[in-house]
Amino acid sequence: MRTFGLIGKSLSHSFSPSYFSNKFDKEQITDARYELFELESIDQLPSLLAERPDITGLNVTIPFKSEVIPFMDILSEEAEAVGAVNTLDLRSGVIVGHNTDIVGFRESLIRHLPNGSPSRALILGDGGASRAVTYVLRKLEIPYQLITRKGELRYSDLTEDMVKTHPLIINTTPVGMFPFENDAPDLPYQAIGQNHVLYDLIYNPEETRFLKNGRLRGALTMNGMEMLQLQAEAAWKIWNS
Repeated sequence: MRTFGLIGKSLSHSFSPSYFSNKFDKEQITDARYELFELESIDQLPSLLAERPDITGLNVTIPFKSEVIPFMDILSEEAEAVGAVNTLDLRSGVIVGHNTDIVGFRESLIRHLPNGSPSRALILGDGGASRAVTYVLRKLEIPYQLITRKGELRYSDLTEDMVKTHPLIINTTPVGMFPFENDAPDLPYQAIGQNHVLYDLIYNPEETRFLKNGRLRGALTMNGMEMLQLQAEAAWKIWNS
């Protein structure tokens, strides 16, 4: 029996187990299972792999996407470029790190952008997920600015004019994630209009306060569920290539 799974913290509300269990049932895959492996520290990864030699592939989530890199024997080109890993391939006796967030975000964004690429974007947050987003926007030649709590450009620096002139706004932070659904990134939402696209990488809740604020002002909104599904399928292809 091949074992796949997810490493991270606070995994009880994770999407992955149900997604892969449903996939296995639907496609009549009988030699695979998917488990959750909560780790207090990424330093526990070697012990986990030693205790569970049946693990052939892992997904990686918050807060280990960057912290896991020193444990990799090989990094894919894209994972190395963004400095973040969300998929481990363990089949060959070495640990190969990949980043399928890039595929998931790129494909989901392209599917929903109206009338081609927007002129400019604001990216909220600079964590591991943000690195995949910035990588994709660079490839799509969409200029962007990073908004963070402590960086060069902070939320307090945002003006209505900046929001109006950046029609694509992407939240890569956990602000608004269950169980803190009433929270939202600190933006001048009154500047958002029908020309805006708001993309939240969060998928639980289905509509965050960030997305709701945009929808009520006429913006096109999307959550992270499609990206999550696409990155999961990309991980499955890696594990079975």
